[in-house]
Amino acid sequence: MPLSMAVPLPRRYGPAHRSYEQGMAAHRAAVAQNLPAYRDPVTGFTVFTAVFLARRERCCLSGCRHCPYEPSGS
Repeated sequence: MPLSMAVPLPRRYGPAHRSYEQGMAAHRAAVAQNLPAYRDPVTGFTVFTAVFLARRERCCLSGCRHCPYEPSGS
């Protein structure tokens, strides 16, 4: 698995974020269960996994937390 699939781009979701460790644990659990998303443990929002987002084959420019693609601007 490429690093971008396991670790989000820091500007989107990095270790300085208040719920980073909890969110990353939830992300890992969702990926292990082959789920497309997980519920953020702090906000309760639904967050797509990197695996789900990679299936799009491009960044949709929505600022997704676990997007494995660099935004292209188009």
